[in-house]
Amino acid sequence: MELNKYIEHTLLKQDAAKDELLKLFEEAKKYNFKGVCVNPVNVETAKKYLKDTDVKVVTVVGFPLGANISEVKAFETQRAIQDGADEIDMVINVSKLKDKDYDFVKKDIEAVKKACGDTALKVILETDLLTGDEIKKACELCVEAKADFVKTSTGFVKNGIGAKVEDVKLMAETVKPYGLGVKASGGIRDKQKAVALVEAGADRLGTSSGVAIVS
Repeated sequence: MELNKYIEHTLLKQDAAKDELLKLFEEAKKYNFKGVCVNPVNVETAKKYLKDTDVKVVTVVGFPLGANISEVKAFETQRAIQDGADEIDMVINVSKLKDKDYDFVKKDIEAVKKACGDTALKVILETDLLTGDEIKKACELCVEAKADFVKTSTGFVKNGIGAKVEDVKLMAETVKPYGLGVKASGGIRDKQKAVALVEAGADRLGTSSGVAIVS
């Protein structure tokens, strides 16, 4: 299993300095990772440093709470693509999902997908805050809204576990028949967990421990 081709080497922390970003890009090139995942303000820099490589530049929208209004998420998306983002990871409105306002959740995803055009959209469900039934419903809404991937977590939930094998399995069973992929993210720190998540159905792994995993 070539785990490097699953990994989106991630640096989303609030206080990430330029030196850390440049290290991330160099590691992504060295280990030939699938992509890097950075905050929107760093997309242009990432694109510049990775321009002669196959490493994708991934960024986040409505991050980490998902509580921005849809028009703001759509604008963020357009600007990120303009700056060079190859893929967009948006956070759903978890409150609206909890309130069973499914029409709002679906339209929120659709607004970002429309802004994406041909750019791949991954939808972060924040599985630590959801029941199994809510995860399944969120996945079904992503299918209806024509997203490209569902993703487990932001990694920002206090005391959250992040990607769990059983959640990834449920997500894969729900979306893969419709051609969507699954990204596992949050708490992936060793090879054993990475392999277990891929075996459960993950097509991508979002992690800041990519080097440790492949080494």
